[in-house]
Amino acid sequence: MLSQNFKDVEIKTTFQSRFGPEAWLKPYTDKTLESLPKQGKKNVLVICPGFSSDCVETLEEISIQGKESFLKAGGENFDVVPCLNDNDDHINLLEKLTKNFL
Repeated sequence: MLSQNFKDVEIKTTFQSRFGPEAWLKPYTDKTLESLPKQGKKNVLVICPGFSSDCVETLEEISIQGKESFLKAGGENFDVVPCLNDNDDHINLLEKLTKNFL
């Protein structure tokens, strides 16, 4: 449950990594980012919880291309929460989880 401070924050789930000619899970991240400014949503904070570490998809496709298309479509503020690899707590968590199963 969101705290009272965030009750008016809209959260959208989108899907990245389209590949090949087949349809992918929708809504698409890139198309969503392009459409948000037209809906009056000028500020975006992106988090990629499906990725435990930054990679081409999070760095190039989201942080660079996604930001560029959002701003080009009329967005004003775009920021990305770094993946867990950006924090020592991530490796500590992996170590504890691994040791639990040894």
